Amino acid sequence: MPDADGFDDFYRGSRQRLLGFVYVLTGDVAEAQDAVQEAYIRAWQRWSTVSAYDDPEAWVRVVASRIAVSRWRSLRSRARAYLRHGAADSVPAPGIETVEVVAALRRLPEPQRIAIALHYLVGMPVAEVARQTDAPVGTVKARLSRGRAALAGLLAVAELEEAADA
Repeated sequence: MPDADGFDDFYRGSRQRLLGFVYVLTGDVAEAQDAVQEAYIRAWQRWSTVSAYDDPEAWVRVVASRIAVSRWRSLRSRARAYLRHGAADSVPAPGIETVEVVAALRRLPEPQRIAIALHYLVGMPVAEVARQTDAPVGTVKARLSRGRAALAGLLAVAELEEAADA
């Protein structure tokens, strides 16, 4: 186990200088804190070796600056990829029909809702739905049939309510 007392004294004596140094490199306090924290973790893991160096603080400073530069390069690469490929297409908001169907699905008993979701939304065959839900194939077919009938009734009521509001 590393020498905890020696490390604690080292940490207390050097943390502010190292944080200030990395902050100047990054310009971001949170990034600097993350890089310095990671460098101290690595120093702690190797404290028996690092403590024997002439200047352990220099070792931690180099590690922290390399971590900060590595993160900066990663962000820069992501930014270049974003510029090269453009922004991801935004997902349109759900239409009123989708909202109505989801609201109707919520009103179904859970076994029916799960069967309908697995069969119609995920595209599983009835036998696979039965295997996934640990139910016999006949039970899944009944849940699908009852669920469709209930949905038809719930959605018809929603249409009638919309027509009455208009």
